[in-house]
Amino acid sequence: MTATVAADNVASARPVSISRGYRFELVKLVSQWRIRLLVLACWIAPALFVAAVSRQSTLPVDTLFGRWMHATGWAGPLVMLGFAGSWALPLLTSVVAGDVFASEDRLGTWRHLLVVVRSPRRIFAAKALASLTVLLLLVAGLACSSTAGGLLAVGDQPLVGLDGHLLTPADAAGKVLLAWVCVLAPTLALAGIGLLGSVALGRSPMGLLLPAGVALAMQLAQMMPLPAAVRLALPSYAFIAWNGLFTSPAQLGPLLIGIVVGLVWAVVATLLAYLLFVRRDFTNAAYDGSGRRAVTAGALPLAGVVAVSVAVVAATTGATGSGVEQDKVQRSLATAFAHLYRMQTKQLNRPDVTEAQVKATATCNKGSVRVTAEGPGNDWRCVVSWHLPGVEAAGTAIYQLDVTPDGRFMADGDGPKEVNGYFLVRTPTGDAPNPLWQFDGNVELLRVPKE
Repeated sequence: MTATVAADNVASARPVSISRGYRFELVKLVSQWRIRLLVLACWIAPALFVAAVSRQSTLPVDTLFGRWMHATGWAGPLVMLGFAGSWALPLLTSVVAGDVFASEDRLGTWRHLLVVVRSPRRIFAAKALASLTVLLLLVAGLACSSTAGGLLAVGDQPLVGLDGHLLTPADAAGKVLLAWVCVLAPTLALAGIGLLGSVALGRSPMGLLLPAGVALAMQLAQMMPLPAAVRLALPSYAFIAWNGLFTSPAQLGPLLIGIVVGLVWAVVATLLAYLLFVRRDFTNAAYDGSGRRAVTAGALPLAGVVAVSVAVVAATTGATGSGVEQDKVQRSLATAFAHLYRMQTKQLNRPDVTEAQVKATATCNKGSVRVTAEGPGNDWRCVVSWHLPGVEAAGTAIYQLDVTPDGRFMADGDGPKEVNGYFLVRTPTGDAPNPLWQFDGNVELLRVPKE
């Protein structure tokens, strides 16, 4: 009888398995009213937003793919993706990952949890996996809901890519799904920062705000004219680099770099959070985090990751300067014009031409030949020339370009009116503005091999 009791005591003293701890932590998370509200909002609000905007007469043309929300339902989830990368995902990671450890400090339940689980390592793993599961559920809700709203409101129509070529509905669906998958890397990086802040700062609200604050700082950095190597070395660049999926051929170089950098940040930040957590003194009930520890064990290692990433990107890609160069802008604009010119030809029921027959070229400068034509700015002025079969004279069209530091440009037609001016054309989905009037494009920041 005594041997049986001793055996039961030994069995009860064994640490709780990670799977049981994970289920327990997941239940704790989803039982919180704010998490339930977030899940509900992410699975319902995007569909309502996309459907409502798609029915409006005024579209968010300043947002990437916003001008195509009337034409196809596949533009809606991409507009939502741009918003999510800037605001929604950083806030979601703050609420979920930034509070998963700090909540135990506020409630003073670490002792009870350690008595039950008997392993700080298993506690960390269970909490990290539970927060990751909830974040994946929220991201899936944003993607599925916005896609459903767009398809129900507008329909399954072809999507115009960033170089003007048409993507079939099936191709657009695959690219949209892949774009949402790619932003998981920077989301995981922010989640790792949230875990680190939650562990290092304890019940301090700064731990909760850390992922959103870091995301805002990196977003502001992406808006500045930084060197391309620095821009690509920030984990937030994957929130932007998915644009390259919607060109032909796809601009995969910056996207792959952004994904790798995001995953490296996620691993390093999570590892730092783990090391701090397992070395913590849980006997101190008044523990309230340590600002010095957050700097020495958190901020400084991540700053080192940035420095190493910049050096590796610069050495492996040869990226110099801003990456926005004259020949790249000219090539991107000419390619987009040729594709959209063919689209306009079909819409106006003119004889079909191919991009090879059009032979579009562009000549661009920044307001004056005396100013070096490189770098972002809204002072780019371009002249596009093209030829039609059987016509000796070349056609020309003028565009004003606003090129952002991340390589996106918005082209605004400046004549002749019958080519790139504003007028309505009839499409299968109804009347739409002339596709050559205003359109978006993308300049790859890395070096592009000359054809």
